[in-house]
Amino acid sequence: MADSTNGSAPLIRLEDVSKVFFTDEVETHALSGIDLEIRDGEYVAISGPSGCGKSTLLSILGLLDTPTEGVYRLNGESVESLKAKQRARIRNRQIGFIFQAFNLIGDLTVFENVELPLTDRGMPASERKKRVEEALERVGMAHRMKHYPSQLSGGQQQRVAVARALGGEPSVLLADEPTGNLDSKNGEAVMELLRDVHDGGATICMVTHDPRFETYAERIVRLFDGRIVDHTVDGVEPAGAA
Repeated sequence: MADSTNGSAPLIRLEDVSKVFFTDEVETHALSGIDLEIRDGEYVAISGPSGCGKSTLLSILGLLDTPTEGVYRLNGESVESLKAKQRARIRNRQIGFIFQAFNLIGDLTVFENVELPLTDRGMPASERKKRVEEALERVGMAHRMKHYPSQLSGGQQQRVAVARALGGEPSVLLADEPTGNLDSKNGEAVMELLRDVHDGGATICMVTHDPRFETYAERIVRLFDGRIVDHTVDGVEPAGAA
């Protein structure tokens, strides 16, 4: 695990981040005063009950949403106020997404699904092919690269989704309830895969409501009513934690 006490700058840093949604003159405070650091090589789980702000926080981390207040630094760069095109470029190059619903495109093959995010980079076809094949090999799906999502089980589709995230060699993998649409056996298999990916050096931030799976992470950050209420490191609550 990355040493959170060393002098290197964190990969991700949120400072006093809040998010307020306005609907029909009603203010909904989804996040309030979030301070969070994630260092290169860490595996962090964001846990808490439904509606506590987990997915909102992950959307901000993934540059899919912007904070109402506060600062977000990714690789030392302040990103909370970037324009849409700049945010899209950073997402494509620095962030890998793994979604609960897999989000594979049905009329593309496994190979084409994994390749798709790389086509926006102007990468030569030979380099894309190499990246895709390596990513699929890494998740044990190279033998299915010509298949379509409908020909795969849920667990296999999630493996392809992990390969798609890995193909871009991102700074951080963001996983939003990656086992949510899987049975327990396939869920455990995907969690073992993510652990292997982390052991290979990847930085992972995962949202989960399942206490069985949050323990795969090195650090657990718990949210309640949009605030961080406590966190544990390798099962031990740090001194001074709320």
